[in-house]
Amino acid sequence: MADVTSEVRVVGAEGPDGLTLRTLGLAARDLPELRADGVPPYLGQGWARVLAELAKRLAAAGGIPDEPLPGIEIRLTPAGDGTLAPVPPDDRDLAAWRRDVVLRLFPEART
Repeated sequence: MADVTSEVRVVGAEGPDGLTLRTLGLAARDLPELRADGVPPYLGQGWARVLAELAKRLAAAGGIPDEPLPGIEIRLTPAGDGTLAPVPPDDRDLAAWRRDVVLRLFPEART
């Protein structure tokens, strides 16, 4: 898997609807940046790690992989600004899904 940790950053800003997190650096590899809007502050660090893991997988695949995070249901959908937004399957509640993704990828977050 491509190690892009020194090339890609995850930055965030707090707004009235929660945090907006996005990657910076994927575009240098001709890949779309990732963005998550409305993330509750208590999930901010976890979702920064989720975006970093997704960035690694995009870089390794050279594009959008069929299964962005193996074993986790996730879709990457185009956002209005040219970024990709990780979203749940159609039938999942966004808030519950976000918590579940963090806990499944990083079980140590339970403690």
